Amino acid sequence: MVLRELYLNQLIKFKDKDIVKIISGIRRCGKSTLLVQYRDYLLKNGVKQSQIIFINLESAQFDNIREYHDLYNFIQKKIKSTDKKYYVFIDEIQNVLNFERAVNSFSVDFDVDLYLTGSNAYLLSSEISTLISGRYVEIKMLPFSFAEYCTLWENKSKEELFFQYMKYGGFPFISNSNDDDFINNYLEGIYNTVVVKDIIKRNSFNDFTMLENILKTLMSAIGSPVSANSICKILKNAGKSVSVDSVEKYMTAFCNAFIFNKVERYDLKGKQYLKTLQKYYVTDMGLRNFVLGYRQIEPTHALENIVYWELIRRGYHVDIGNINGTEIDFVARKNSIIEYYQVSYSVANNETLEREIRPFSITNDHYSRFLITMDRDFVNDINGVKKLWVVEWLCNYK
Repeated sequence: MVLRELYLNQLIKFKDKDIVKIISGIRRCGKSTLLVQYRDYLLKNGVKQSQIIFINLESAQFDNIREYHDLYNFIQKKIKSTDKKYYVFIDEIQNVLNFERAVNSFSVDFDVDLYLTGSNAYLLSSEISTLISGRYVEIKMLPFSFAEYCTLWENKSKEELFFQYMKYGGFPFISNSNDDDFINNYLEGIYNTVVVKDIIKRNSFNDFTMLENILKTLMSAIGSPVSANSICKILKNAGKSVSVDSVEKYMTAFCNAFIFNKVERYDLKGKQYLKTLQKYYVTDMGLRNFVLGYRQIEPTHALENIVYWELIRRGYHVDIGNINGTEIDFVARKNSIIEYYQVSYSVANNETLEREIRPFSITNDHYSRFLITMDRDFVNDINGVKKLWVVEWLCNYK
């Protein structure tokens, strides 16, 4: 079992703080395992087993917990003492109707440290945000990083593993396998679960074919500016009729199920966000490749997708930079730090190199600039731009 230290340390930091800890993320990214790892940490640090209440709402063991009264009554019966703190773990909380009412009551009625997980952004909808406003922290969990992925493999070079990671992605359960049939069966299970449970049922969609058409179109366009209108035109050109409003609803549902993140374009000169043509990055490349039948493994866009999520994992807020109609792939902000990133599979060609670093020269500021590629050479600085080999960059973060 790979210790998910990045997320585990966040839970430890908030231990016994009077806030609800909410772990969100796409299904099978490791949320349940993280709760187990944190439970083990508590047991090793003086918390008694009797003080831990662990509920996995995906298990048939808890089928009788359907709505918030059931959940409240179950927890109430488990709390045997009023002079001890209880640690309550509820996995996939969104499966309980009106769960936010129980969550609010727990904090009022019991001395509990509460940890929730969920696979849909509904978890932080207006209802629960209103009830526990200012009293929760969200920990956004992702599948394995490349560095985590590498810990499962021996006798393979990091470069070889990177191409494997680019193809199969980082869902934990399949990250130590390169068996195509096994991986595809597992990814199919994730896809069907996310689409049915977290998209169709949650949003009452009834046109499965249209959902798949829009999903595949958006997955094909990672790293490219898109809008509901542009996707609508693509589908209409293929003989499929759909409204812009419908496409927007599907795209929002995909993001709410944590399949994609939408990234805004930011005008560096005008200091404002642009309203059109955002980009979407898929949470896991393996899921994308499976859905598209491994027909569009475009190295540059795949590389860009992996770099985007690594920046998110490292705690940056990420935008697409726009200056005088020229694009900087990523403007990464963390506290007072601002950094610029360009991503290209290779800049061995001088024309490509010039195209990639040109946007940096017109920013008129002194923020750090990085060019991330798959090139392995001795050049690591180009007129103040730090050139990084992506494999080394991904592995060196601490």
